[in-house]
Amino acid sequence: MDLKHIRNFSIIAHIDHGKSTLADRLLEITGTIEKRKMQDQVLDSMELERERGITIKMQPVRMEYSLGGEKYILNLIDTPGHIDFSYEVSRALKAVEGSLLLVDSTQGVQAQTLTTLSMARESGLTIIPVITKVDSPLARIPEVKKELATLLQISEDEVLEVCGRTGQGTEDLLAEIVRRIPSPKEEFPGDNFRALVFDFQYDNHRGVIVYVRVMDGKVSKNSSLIFRAADERFIALEVGIFGPEEEPRESLSAGEIGYIVTGIKKPGIASVGDTIALEKRPLPALPGYFTPKPVVWASIYPESQDNFDQLRQALSRLRLSDSSFSHEEESSGSLGRGFRCGFLGMLHLEIITERLRREFQLELVVTLPSITYEVTLKNGKTEMIYSPSFFPDDGNVLKVREPWVNLRIITPSQYLGPLMQILFEHEAEVGDTETFGEGRSSISVKMPLRELMRNFFDEVKSVSSGYASLSYEIEGYRDADVTRLDILVADEPVIAFTRVVSHRRVEEEAEKSVEKLFSVLPRQMFTTKIQGKAMGRIISSRTLTAMKKDVTQHMYGGDITRKMKLREKQKKGKKKMKARGSVDISHEVFLKMMK
Repeated sequence: MDLKHIRNFSIIAHIDHGKSTLADRLLEITGTIEKRKMQDQVLDSMELERERGITIKMQPVRMEYSLGGEKYILNLIDTPGHIDFSYEVSRALKAVEGSLLLVDSTQGVQAQTLTTLSMARESGLTIIPVITKVDSPLARIPEVKKELATLLQISEDEVLEVCGRTGQGTEDLLAEIVRRIPSPKEEFPGDNFRALVFDFQYDNHRGVIVYVRVMDGKVSKNSSLIFRAADERFIALEVGIFGPEEEPRESLSAGEIGYIVTGIKKPGIASVGDTIALEKRPLPALPGYFTPKPVVWASIYPESQDNFDQLRQALSRLRLSDSSFSHEEESSGSLGRGFRCGFLGMLHLEIITERLRREFQLELVVTLPSITYEVTLKNGKTEMIYSPSFFPDDGNVLKVREPWVNLRIITPSQYLGPLMQILFEHEAEVGDTETFGEGRSSISVKMPLRELMRNFFDEVKSVSSGYASLSYEIEGYRDADVTRLDILVADEPVIAFTRVVSHRRVEEEAEKSVEKLFSVLPRQMFTTKIQGKAMGRIISSRTLTAMKKDVTQHMYGGDITRKMKLREKQKKGKKKMKARGSVDISHEVFLKMMK
C-alpha cells in the first residue's frame, strides 16, 4: 500500500467520554463490521471492560474508506483513558501520526484529557478537536467549543461536532481525518525492517502475539526477528492485520499496523515500547523505551493454601499478557504462602485481582496496598522497603523518603472550599489555581502518594458531587514523617494488618484498626487483648472477654466448696491457656478487615 493512502490515528479522551461508542460508529460507517454483527463497545473485548465501561487493553483496528475516488486505509488504536496506563498510551501515541481529542459536550475538558494531550503534543501529533454527545439535552456546545479553542489556540470553527450514539457528524469526521492527519514517513526505506511494539497478548497455542506499527521496511511470515531490548530471537509464525479480528496476511509494510505471532511462551520477554528488527541486520532501536516501575504494592494470598500452585500459574499466565506488574513469592505466619505484587496504580491492582478471580476462579485475600519507601538506617545503609512488615522500628531509622505526585484537579468553582479542606487533611501543597472555561477551576497540587491512596479519589468525587476530575504523575522522592503501625492480637503482631502511616495520624489510625478488629474478631476461650503499637509503645487497646462456661452446671446440692474447687481449677486452666494459646484469625476476619 502506498504510504500516501495510510492514516494512523488514536483517540484521546477521559474515562466515559464516549470513545468506544464513537469507534463503534466509525467501524459501522466504513463497513469494517457488518450491521448484523455490530454490538456496543466492539473494541472492548474483555468482559471486565464492557461491565465497567472503560478501556483496559489497547485494541487496534483497520478500516477502509473512500474519499474523492481514492481508497484510504485508516488505522485506529483505541487507547486506555486511565492515568495508571499512561506509559502504554505514550507508546500508542508513538505508533500514530494524529489524534482525535474527544471531549464530552456535557462535561467539558477533564484533567486526564489534559495529561494525555500534553503527551500527544510532545510526540508532535496532529490534533483534531471533537466534541461528542451533542444530541444530549445537557450539552453545552458553545462553552465547550470555546474551552477547546482556547486550550489549543485555534478558531472555534475547527472544532468538530459528533454523536457516537446516532452517528451524527461521523462522515465529516472521517473526511477530516484524511485531510488533516499526515501520512506516515519511512526513515530507512529499502530491504530493512523495524517495528514498534505498542501492546501484546498471550495465546495458549501460539505464544505471545505482539501488536506492532511497522516503521521501516517490510516483514513477512517465517522472517527471523529479534527483540532489541530483550535481545530475544524468534521466527514470525504469522503476520496480519486487525479487522478488528485477526486476519493473516503475506506481509506487513511501513506505515501499517498489525500483529506478529512469535511463538514465545516465556514471561518477561515481550514488553510495550520494545523494537523488533531483522536478526541479520538489525536497525537501531526506537527511542523512548523504559520498563514501567510498580508504584503500588500489595500481597495476594489464596483463601485456601491448596490453591497456591494454581495462583502461581495464574500470575505467570497474566504476566505473559501484561509485563507491567511484578510478583515474587512470600509467606506470612497467619495467611500462609502468597505473592508480593507490584502494580502501576490502584486501578491496575483492582483489574489484576479481578481477572485472577474471573479467569482462573480463584478466591483471594488481598492485603492493604502500600508504596515503596527509601529508608536510611542509623548504620548508614539505605534500603528500599516494599512491604510494611519490613519497615524498621523507629529506633533504627535515620531518615525516610517517600514518592510524591504532581496532581491536577479540575472542578466547578463552587466546590473549591470543601476541596481545599480535603487537600489540607491529605498533607497536600496547593500551587496555582486558575479559572478554566466557564465556572471551572484548575488546581495544581503536590502531595504524598501515600495520601493519594488513602481514599483520596472517593473523597474528591464525594465533595464535588462527582464533577471533579484529576490526573497525576510521579514527581520524585521527598522526606517523609511516617512510622510503622503494628496490630497485636494476644501480644502477637499480625503481619497482614501492619501499615506505614503518618506520625500525625498514627493514633487515629490505630484506634480505627483496633476498633474494627474488636468488632469482627470472634471471642476466644481466653481473654484476648487487641492492641495498636507504634513508636515503641502501645497507643490503642481493647480487651475481648473470654467465652464463659459454667463448669458447675451439672452439680446440685452439697457444700459450696465443691463448686469453688472446680471454678478455681477452671481459672488456672484459663491462665495457662492465655500464656500458651494463640489466636487463629479466620479468613472471614481478614476479608472484613481488608474491605
